[in-house]
Amino acid sequence: MPSKDRIAYFYDGDVGNVYFGPNHPMKPHRLCMTHHLVLSYELHKKMEIYRPHKAYPVELAQFHSADYVEFLHRITPDTQHLFADELARYNLGEDCPVFENLFEFCQIYAGGTIDAARRLNHQLCDIAINWAGGLHHAKKCGASGFCYINDLVLGILELLKFHARVLYIDIDIHHGDGVEEAFYFTDRVMTVSFHKYGDMFFPGTGDIKEIGEREGKYYAINVPLKDGIDDASFTRLFKTIIAKVVETYLPGVIVLQCGADSLAGDRLGCFNLSIEGHSECVRFVKKFNLPLLVTGGGGYTKENVARCWTVETGVLLDAELPNGRRAGGHWSVGPSIGRAGLVRSSSVEIPDNEYAKYFAPDYTLKIQNGNMENLNSKSYLSTIKVQVLESLRCIQHAPGVQMQEVPPDFYIPDFDEDEQNPDERVGQHTQDKQIQRDDEYYDGDNDNDHNMEDGL
Repeated sequence: MPSKDRIAYFYDGDVGNVYFGPNHPMKPHRLCMTHHLVLSYELHKKMEIYRPHKAYPVELAQFHSADYVEFLHRITPDTQHLFADELARYNLGEDCPVFENLFEFCQIYAGGTIDAARRLNHQLCDIAINWAGGLHHAKKCGASGFCYINDLVLGILELLKFHARVLYIDIDIHHGDGVEEAFYFTDRVMTVSFHKYGDMFFPGTGDIKEIGEREGKYYAINVPLKDGIDDASFTRLFKTIIAKVVETYLPGVIVLQCGADSLAGDRLGCFNLSIEGHSECVRFVKKFNLPLLVTGGGGYTKENVARCWTVETGVLLDAELPNGRRAGGHWSVGPSIGRAGLVRSSSVEIPDNEYAKYFAPDYTLKIQNGNMENLNSKSYLSTIKVQVLESLRCIQHAPGVQMQEVPPDFYIPDFDEDEQNPDERVGQHTQDKQIQRDDEYYDGDNDNDHNMEDGL
C-alpha cells in the first residue's frame, strides 16, 4: 500500500453560509465547523486544497432536466409565491425550501464533486474529498430530501468518461435512491447502499429485492437495516459485502458517500454507530488502493458531523488524530487551563478553533455509540448477507465497455498547474475563514444553538 496518497480537498466557505430556515434540520454551517476542525488539526498541510468552480447550468443539465435547472436558477424567496405550480412540480417546499443563494449553493457543492472527479480522471490525485457533496436524493426533474442537485450522479458521469466501471458506496442512514435510480438500468455503475429500511423511514425505497433492471440487473445492491445497529454488526457486514463487490465487479474507481446521520445520537437517525465504527468503513475502502472520491451527505447533529468528517479526513491521510489540545507546538498530555478558566486535562480536548464552543463540555474528538437496542439480530443480518452474496454470484464477470473517444470536460479541460488561476487554489490556513451567521442562533430549533452564545 502506498504510504503517500495525493489528496485533493475541495472547500468554499460560501457553501456553509446559506440558511435553510428556522427549524430545518439541514445546517450547511456544519461544513464550516468541519473545515475549521480540519485546519485546527493541521490536516490542510498534508493535502492540496482547492476552491471548486461553480458548476454551470449546462453542467448540471448533464443529468438534471434543463427546465428544472433553469427554474432553480431563477427562483428566489421573494418570487416563489408566483410559481405555486412549478414549486409543486419540482418538489420544492417544506423539506426542500427556497432560500437566498440556493442556486449558488448548488453550483458550489456540485462543482466540488465534478472537480474532484476530473482531478481523479486526470490522475492528479489519488483521493479527492468534497464534504459539501453527497446530496444523494435529488432526482432528474426535482428536489428530494433536502437535496436539489445530485452532485454524486454528476461526478459519476464524469468518471465514466475515463472508467469502464464505477462503484458507488453509500453509508448514509437514508437509502441512496437518487443515485440508484439514475444508474438502475446500466452495468457501468454498481450502487451499494447500507441504510435504515422500514417503519415508513424516508425515502421508503431500498428493499433488498431492488437489484436493478435490464443491463443493470444485479448491479444495484441494497442492505436494509433496522434501528440500533452497532459498530461490530455494521462493519462486519460492510467489509464482507464490499470485499466481495470489489472482487466481483473490479471497479476502476470508487465513490464513497459518508453521510453522518448513521452516527449514534443523530437528530434524524436511529443507528448506533460511533465515529470509530463509521470511519472504519472509510479505512477499509481506502485499502483497495483504487482512485477514490469521498463526499459528505446527511448528518443533523452538526458538532458530531464535524467530528466525523475530520476524523475521516485523517483516515484518508493516514494521520492518527490525537484526542488532545494543541499547546506550545506539541500535544499536551498534562492538565491545562480550560476555556472556562478551570483546570482540565488537555489530553481530552480538541484543538482551539473558531467553533470550539460547539464541542463542549468535554471537547473530545470522537463520540462513542449510545445505549440503543440493536434490533438487527444475527439471523437477520446473516440472511441479508446471504441474499446479497447470492445476487453477486449472478454476475458472471465484470462488464466491459467498447472503447470510444473521451468527450471533453465542460470546464478546465486540462489541468496545467502553471496555467491555473492562483485564486482557484486555497493554500493558506486563514484563506477560508468563515463569518459566523447571527441567524444560526435562534430559538425553538432543539439543537442547542441558542445556548451556545456564551460558549457553554
